[in-house]
Amino acid sequence: MTFAKITGTGRYLPDTVLTNEALAAYVDTSDEWIHSRTGIRQRMIAVDEKTYQMAAKAGLQALEAAGVGPEELDLVVVATVSSEYSMPSIACLVQGEIGADKAMCFDINAACSGFVYSLDIAAQYIQSGKYQKALLVGVEKLSQLVDWEDRGTCVLFGDGAGAVVLEASETPGVQDVLCKAIGKDYDVLVSKIRHNDTPFYRQEEEHTLRMDGREVFQFAVKKVPECIEELMGRNQAAPEDVDVYMLHQANERIISKIAKTLRQDPEKFYVNIDKYGNTSAATIPIGLDELWRSGALEGKKAVVAGFGAGLTYAAALIQF
Repeated sequence: MTFAKITGTGRYLPDTVLTNEALAAYVDTSDEWIHSRTGIRQRMIAVDEKTYQMAAKAGLQALEAAGVGPEELDLVVVATVSSEYSMPSIACLVQGEIGADKAMCFDINAACSGFVYSLDIAAQYIQSGKYQKALLVGVEKLSQLVDWEDRGTCVLFGDGAGAVVLEASETPGVQDVLCKAIGKDYDVLVSKIRHNDTPFYRQEEEHTLRMDGREVFQFAVKKVPECIEELMGRNQAAPEDVDVYMLHQANERIISKIAKTLRQDPEKFYVNIDKYGNTSAATIPIGLDELWRSGALEGKKAVVAGFGAGLTYAAALIQF
């Protein structure tokens, strides 16, 4: 039996650090107000970097860790909602940037669940035998989507990229992935595309990111534990069998609530929201890279889970 296994990880964070104190110069807020409600202390802002450039840097780091050359890749998948391009895909731009000339390329738009969605798709390509090596990247430049006068949203988000290399293996890796969506509730979290005015159409609607924070909170604390429990159940396992939980970093209170619902030790739940804020599709692979390089994943069973616009939610059970 062929398995899909993570063999390397990488990340890229911009150099510009925007602390809560510095953010107070742009919007009516404070470090105490932000941190007490979200757990965030700072976030990184991409000033000169494009999304594809951040993605490529994270991808090259993951390839180096895996000992895989770009020319060996069969597949490049990028999860993002904040590309500067409607076309081409960021995956194609990454392919060109790193020299992965034989790889098939496409993007995934599932917001903060995007990396887990891409993991599901790539793992199935590998398990089927069609492809042997894949690069998955989550990247966001959310600073170009938020309304910098709306303190309810602009304080939450940051920029960055994370990546993993997935390879065919004879030993277990990605054991199972469960992806779901509730499309009827899409308007809870929305960022519309800005179009040019034409002789036939004039855009007058808001195009910056808009979110109903209370609804997102309720959605996350209900659906993510349900998703994890369903995933574990169909693999004859239980939440207590998991060594490490890497959840999407939207709000520290959400993570704490999910840990409590699952009746698991909060120490199992990795938290880095204080450093990076919410980086949407980049969050999980950034966290995996930090854990990977610290040695905290070696020989461990992990669950990664995302939730976000769509509304989408997803979880994966991975043996490292």
